[in-house]
Amino acid sequence: MNNRKLFVGSLPWAIDDAGLAQLFAQAGTVVSAQVVKDRETGRSRGFGFVEMSSDEEAQNAVKNLNGTDVEGRKIVVNIARPREDR
Repeated sequence: MNNRKLFVGSLPWAIDDAGLAQLFAQAGTVVSAQVVKDRETGRSRGFGFVEMSSDEEAQNAVKNLNGTDVEGRKIVVNIARPREDR
């Protein structure tokens, strides 16, 4: 199981992929960062995913960033669960 991929919820609406990567860079090396957007409007859905370069960095990000205030919103950070089959 990949423990390097993180789910990030309750994101500020204005944050983009680069801003998300910059936020998580303080916890280690960011492999990828993506804010999930609505397909029709292109607006943020308020959550995203970040992949760190190691399990240790991902755990560090959860420990240090979960509950952090970002632009007035307390973000939720935890290890991403695999998608359920639809």
